[in-house]
Amino acid sequence: GDRMAKGTAYIVGAGDFTTRGLAPGRGDILIAADGGFDSLHRLGIRPQIVLGDMDSITRLPKGVARLRFPPKKDLTDMALALDFAKARGFGQFRLYGATGGRLDHSLANLQTLAGLAREGFCGVIVAPGITIYALANGTLRFPPLKPGTVVSVFCQGGEALGVTLKGLKYPLTEARLDPFTPLGVSNEATGQPFYVSVGQGVLLVTIGASPV
Repeated sequence: GDRMAKGTAYIVGAGDFTTRGLAPGRGDILIAADGGFDSLHRLGIRPQIVLGDMDSITRLPKGVARLRFPPKKDLTDMALALDFAKARGFGQFRLYGATGGRLDHSLANLQTLAGLAREGFCGVIVAPGITIYALANGTLRFPPLKPGTVVSVFCQGGEALGVTLKGLKYPLTEARLDPFTPLGVSNEATGQPFYVSVGQGVLLVTIGASPV
């Protein structure tokens, strides 16, 4: 729908960084969330805006737009950056530097990703060695991945009903997942296209140890 009309917001946080798929095009925006600026700066990549409380930036950029928030804010820098991009009409998000470092920040960013899906936005966390998708009441389709690539499925924020996995080593049909039993962990790609579907609820799908 309309949410796809605009480009993608690339948001870089202060966590572990990879450049995989970091290729903003025309109509996209690149936002550094606080310490994420350092990761970009080292590669000579200029974000359009740096946003956050500036507590973890070693050098403040010259000539890059800045949006400073007080350190005693309620939201993470990543969540603030998402709000900034949503307010400008972006509906697709690629989050970098969202894992590693502090575990509480990683958990916060996973919750934030799940929240995006629940609101009808399309988001993905791109981290070294792993990519994390979120899905609410719908289907995600994936191209063939190298056989043995690890695919794990977790529910978030309550139980998930009608969970179907097709094209993976261990298929599931209309299953119920609950947040306390990691039933969906360590599935595997088979070299065929596959899909993950949920009738009701929110899933996180992690794809790791993969050439993609």
